[in-house]
Amino acid sequence: MSYDPQELEAEWRNRWAESGRYEADPDGRDSGDSTFVTVPYPYPSGGMHIGHARTYTVPDVYARYRRQQGDNVLFPIGWHVTGTPIIGAVERLKKGEEDQLSVLRDTYNVSEDTLADLETPMGYARHFIEEHYKRGMQQLGLSIDWRREFTTNDERYSKFITWQYETLRERGLLEKGLHPVKYCTEQENPVTTHDLLEGEDVEYQEYTLVKFDSGGTVFPMATLRPETVRGVTNAYIDPEGEYVEATVDGERWVVSVEAVEKLELQDHEIELEREVAGEEYVGESVTNPITGDEVLVLPASFVDPDSGTGVVMSVPAHSPDDYLALEEAKADAQRLREYGIDPADVEAIEPVPILSIDDYGEIPAKDAVESHGIDSADDPDLKAVTQEVYNREFHQGTLNEEYGEFAGEVVEDVREELKAHFQEQGEFAAMYDFPEPVISRAGGKVVVAKQETWFLRYNDEEWQAKTLEAVENLEAIPETTREQYTHTVDWLEEWPCIRNYGLGTRLPWDDEFVIEPLSDSTIYMAYYTIAHRLADVPPEAMDRAFFDTLFYGPEAADEPDERALELREEWEYWYPVDFRCSANDLISNHLTFFLYHHAELFEKPEWPQGITSMGMGLLEGEKMSSSKGHVVLPDEAIGEYGADTVRFFLLNSSEPWQDFDWRAEEVGSTRDQLARFWNRSMEIVDAPEGERDLETIDRWLLAKLQETVRSVTDAMDRFETRTASQEAFYGFEEYLKWYRRRADLERPGAQWTLRTVLETRLRLLAPFVPFLANELHERLTGEPAEDVPWPEPVPKFEDSTIVVQEGLVEDVLEDVRDIVDVTDTDPETIRLYVADDWKRDVLETVIDVGPNQGQVMGEVMQNEQLREKGDAVNSLVGDLVPFARERDDDTLETLASVDELSVYEEAAPFLAREFDADVEVYAESAAQRTAEETGVDPEGKASQAKPFRPAILLE
Repeated sequence: MSYDPQELEAEWRNRWAESGRYEADPDGRDSGDSTFVTVPYPYPSGGMHIGHARTYTVPDVYARYRRQQGDNVLFPIGWHVTGTPIIGAVERLKKGEEDQLSVLRDTYNVSEDTLADLETPMGYARHFIEEHYKRGMQQLGLSIDWRREFTTNDERYSKFITWQYETLRERGLLEKGLHPVKYCTEQENPVTTHDLLEGEDVEYQEYTLVKFDSGGTVFPMATLRPETVRGVTNAYIDPEGEYVEATVDGERWVVSVEAVEKLELQDHEIELEREVAGEEYVGESVTNPITGDEVLVLPASFVDPDSGTGVVMSVPAHSPDDYLALEEAKADAQRLREYGIDPADVEAIEPVPILSIDDYGEIPAKDAVESHGIDSADDPDLKAVTQEVYNREFHQGTLNEEYGEFAGEVVEDVREELKAHFQEQGEFAAMYDFPEPVISRAGGKVVVAKQETWFLRYNDEEWQAKTLEAVENLEAIPETTREQYTHTVDWLEEWPCIRNYGLGTRLPWDDEFVIEPLSDSTIYMAYYTIAHRLADVPPEAMDRAFFDTLFYGPEAADEPDERALELREEWEYWYPVDFRCSANDLISNHLTFFLYHHAELFEKPEWPQGITSMGMGLLEGEKMSSSKGHVVLPDEAIGEYGADTVRFFLLNSSEPWQDFDWRAEEVGSTRDQLARFWNRSMEIVDAPEGERDLETIDRWLLAKLQETVRSVTDAMDRFETRTASQEAFYGFEEYLKWYRRRADLERPGAQWTLRTVLETRLRLLAPFVPFLANELHERLTGEPAEDVPWPEPVPKFEDSTIVVQEGLVEDVLEDVRDIVDVTDTDPETIRLYVADDWKRDVLETVIDVGPNQGQVMGEVMQNEQLREKGDAVNSLVGDLVPFARERDDDTLETLASVDELSVYEEAAPFLAREFDADVEVYAESAAQRTAEETGVDPEGKASQAKPFRPAILLE
């Protein structure tokens, strides 16, 4: 039977669905033998792509592995529809926006007939849930318990969220007040990362506004480096930009039109007076509020009116951008004259240094651009050079004496204090903005607004302490991510947790607001444990007392609900979450929130046990983007290659926390490799079973199998799915190539060995390629691989001596081949000379003493017979010390017990076949004694033999 993945996989999908194979219930096994693994529930505002497939397949592999280990495993999934992205997508669809229609039609293959079904938020969500995510997950063979699925818009789920937020409010961890939030100007609604189309990773920053003045009119200029205010030499404005003169909090300001909306949203009182073209202010002088110096306003097309206030201060001594801009302005005298500016006035402007830093001269910006060969503001390397200067000055720069009480201080230590000092005096103000554009999924510009909002008090000291303890107890994979959680807890402040509208749960005490997506997705893992059993519980019965009883026990309510107590048993059985698999970029929000809420709402035994971080996906070297159509859909990939191929490529191309790159050519190669594996496996399935009559080479392969079982198991325990799949598949294929060269495959012992090896490998591969592995295992043994326990090393087949011996044969084969290749000869006779016993004695001394040449020589020279050999011993020790250093103690101990001569004598027929030559094996001393009589060592090669590195002569 040839390999037909589509037909094979369809049969197994049907079997799993009909049998409810992955429906998990408490079954009598101790809760300690349960495994609960979760992954972030998808947000179905679009279709599932191959990056999502990797995210969901990694936990599936772990779930399958734990089942074979004997655990009762729960792997559930739900659907996150909270917030505005789906509503925004529906609105763009109803407006007939071509970009949205193109994504739906061309990327996600939505037919014209179906588009109408997507014109309601839940209709839209249901389409992508059923036709993309759920279908894709089932095609991939994910071992999900589908009984437990829900959406975050379900009434009963909302009752669960209501309980959580009422509890947090009662404990004083929710407060109301003004707070900066990301705000969509199109929807007039706060948004979070999930609501964004562009700028998902961009965070807003607090800019200092330095209030330059001209005749009582303030020109506020935004900066992230308020300490550089004494180094300002000029300012820039966009002459073609639109600006306004307005009263802002009682002061007359000049700002860009775009800045007005931001300032209004940030709780400033604004009265517009008139709109003005930026050109009107070019050539004006404004006063630095700190130094009293007059600085000239120059025209600049690079000024973005939508960034900050649209008026920019220039610090050419410390900003490479500003330094180059000033030099270019000086060089363009004609343009200056067009704006009525005397070029001599600009030529006279010189950089003003305000801090000192090692490795730079008096003007750091000038040194930086010149040392990197940058002479234009258009140079792509300028951004990196600018950042380098900023970083060095922040962490190491000390302020000059002009800064008075701050003089001599490192910028990092005093920036906030300096800023606060000048704010109190009224020379500085503040505004929030993004360093680059941010666009919502509704198509609106996102700005920073201050809103009266309810927020979670993530900076509460007691809550932080609990969360840090949860981080400490966590198995963080990889371990390097642990400090990211700690760092996030350290900097987290209040988190706005409500939005004006959208799908999701209404704020219990103010139903005008909706709890936002990241805030309603913190402990939903607990809901999975009971979701499939709530149909008989009326939503109105799911009140505070119901959930208190469920999660805290009968003593938590005056009249405990019996249904809640029954559900509590299942929750207690599955909890805590053993592993959560989630994207690395969610550590700074969702994953840390996940730890916060568990630490507060549950006791330590219910806190999360482990989190595995996931990298991002690339497509042919570029970041995937649904909005740009740069994606691969799982159903298309599975239709072309098969689900096992898709899974196997995703899993062994990188470890979960590393980025992967989907490349069609490599995926096709993986498909071919699985087909070859199928064909070879079917040859073994169809061959006689053989008999357990084992030769050395059979025992070697069985010993390598035990090593593979150990290494794959260790890797799986650490979530190293790439290492595990590589070892089980590609690594062992190399052993089989060697075995096929060494063994007579028609022998009954070889047939038995190959069947035994295949049966074990199929169990190792079952989590990765479940369709193929189950089918082959069932054909081989009568049972699917997933129904048979995970392999354990078989002690009687573990034999380090045979492994080491066979390694010697491989080494000598390669040594002979290297000599053949280098000398371009076709030998008729190959002679191997095995080192004498005295050389083995020296090696044993190296092993006993350790790989220290001086100590070894001191020990060896105490032996009179070795001392007589003089330089030969010294040279040999020099060779054997690195030999020993490169090998572990167990290998060296095993080598010491090997009869090297017998190993090569037994391998001689194999070597003879490989080189089509006679192979003769001699002990070094025997060859030397009989050399003159027999000619077995005509070139005196035998003396060059070293332990486990025989001398070789080709004739």
